Amino acid sequence: MNGNEKTGSPAAHPVVNHRKRAMLRAVGAGRALVSCSSEPDLFIDGLSCGDQFAAHELAHQGLVRAARPGRPGELVPAVLTAAGQAIITADERPAA
Repeated sequence: MNGNEKTGSPAAHPVVNHRKRAMLRAVGAGRALVSCSSEPDLFIDGLSCGDQFAAHELAHQGLVRAARPGRPGELVPAVLTAAGQAIITADERPAA
């Protein structure tokens, strides 16, 4: 390490912008499918998500996962993890 690296776990402090929050809300509403893959693609309302890089980040940050195991490439329902649900829940709370 040369001192320029980020420290801390990305899952502990996920960076979630407005686009990713919208994706999380869609998953939480049961409108999403995810491909069974090491780089899972997200499909919302039957359409491929336009920002697959963000979809991959949500999965790698531990915010979204497949609801059940599947064959490689198979589309299965996507669900929020507890961390993903916490982000959505925090957004729904009224500002103090």
